[in-house]
Amino acid sequence: MPDNTVQLPFRQRPAVYADAIVRRCRSDLVRSLYIHVPFCNHKCHYCDFYSLVDTQGRFEAFTARLIRELGALAPAAGPLRTLFVGGGTPTLLPIDCWKHLLGCLHGCFQLSHDTEFTVECNPETAEAALFEVLVAGGVNRISLGAQSFHLQHLATLDRVHRPESLPRALEMARAAGIKRRSVDLIYAIPGQTLEEWRADLQQAIDLGTDHLSCYNLTYEPRTALTARLERGLVRPIEEELEVAMFELAGTLLEDAGFVRYEVSNYARPGQECRHNLAYWRQEEWLAAGPSASGHAGGFRWKNTPHLDTYLSHEIEGFAPVVDVEEPDAGRALRERIMTGLRLREGLDRADLQARIECVCPQKCGDFEARVTDLIARGWLVEEASVIRLGARGILFADGAASELMLSLV
Repeated sequence: MPDNTVQLPFRQRPAVYADAIVRRCRSDLVRSLYIHVPFCNHKCHYCDFYSLVDTQGRFEAFTARLIRELGALAPAAGPLRTLFVGGGTPTLLPIDCWKHLLGCLHGCFQLSHDTEFTVECNPETAEAALFEVLVAGGVNRISLGAQSFHLQHLATLDRVHRPESLPRALEMARAAGIKRRSVDLIYAIPGQTLEEWRADLQQAIDLGTDHLSCYNLTYEPRTALTARLERGLVRPIEEELEVAMFELAGTLLEDAGFVRYEVSNYARPGQECRHNLAYWRQEEWLAAGPSASGHAGGFRWKNTPHLDTYLSHEIEGFAPVVDVEEPDAGRALRERIMTGLRLREGLDRADLQARIECVCPQKCGDFEARVTDLIARGWLVEEASVIRLGARGILFADGAASELMLSLV
């Protein structure tokens, strides 16, 4: 695939591309917004998201800078369907910072009771007073990073919260009026047994959550966990056990009334994360904060992943941009396949065929042959012109998507 990443001189990046994105979107306003808050009270050993432990008291400076960026992006936004504040640990921001940020969001953007407004939260940072401020500011969904209810596995991940803090945080969120509550869990942790994973799932169900994200542990480059792996201090679990854990999550959660609407995500009917669906459906979203990535007007871009640079460099509020990808119909088609195939709703075969005929008509036959082969192998199924992962294919989601994308190259 061609590399469409544009590297511009530092001072040109925000001026040329952020402004171009806003102008491009004014005729087709973007309905989703992601905000990245980079602060954490501790860097977990498996995490490769941009985050840092702040020792310089930069919460207020960050909030003021973020507000300027949001003001610059606002002309590109229509009434927001989804708003997601992630990190890092957004709930580390002091209450006064949150009040200023929420005031900006309501002043610059069109929010309503229909806007899905999610904030990520570490259980240890949950406070009743903060939840009350969030609810008053329109937050109606919270995403809590539990990862495990077993203390020894939290220690392996180098998480700082204790298992009992999650029920307390969920109860505070419920009492404050946050109706939608999601929990993240991790499986395939070194030393974890199938029965311990079953217990984690069951406890999350028993706590009354309506959405669960279940991710297998991955060893990302340049993380402390991967360094421990390379030194032989941890050992990955066997592949057969990891597969058993994946299958157990599907069986147990579906028996409890959850629907697997994406390979790693389960929700009670109507409780799917609409913001993440916008990502997987390749819709458009604006992005603010250091390292935040956006997709609008056919462009993809990423803000600088350095807090000091983010705080000290701006042009009319826009953040420095480190990578920009120009509109590319071929890339957009491949990305639609890659993410859309992970969804329970699948991909419309006729729509894909029409897109292929526009983008790379010479590849139509190769694509159809690959679909037919994957159906024969049980990786894909087709119903009413919709192709989706089959019971066997869900174990090989990335492989199935790769094969379809390669047929277009």
